[in-house]
Amino acid sequence: MSVSRSRNVILATGLLAFAAAGLAFPYYLVALKSKPVIDSSKPLPPQAIIRGPYLNTGSHDIGPDHRDYRKK
Repeated sequence: MSVSRSRNVILATGLLAFAAAGLAFPYYLVALKSKPVIDSSKPLPPQAIIRGPYLNTGSHDIGPDHRDYRKK
């Protein structure tokens, strides 16, 4: 095995290890965070109670606007 071939094998192995680590990282984060974001045994914080009814109320799509707007 020549020096350039061994370097290519080392480089390919390193690239494959880097790609495998990058692909495994999201799964690792999910496995690390096993507890839920909101604990259902505790009451909601005041910020969540205040925001609750208003979440996504301003983004209703009612279709295209057929009115003609003229510049003043």
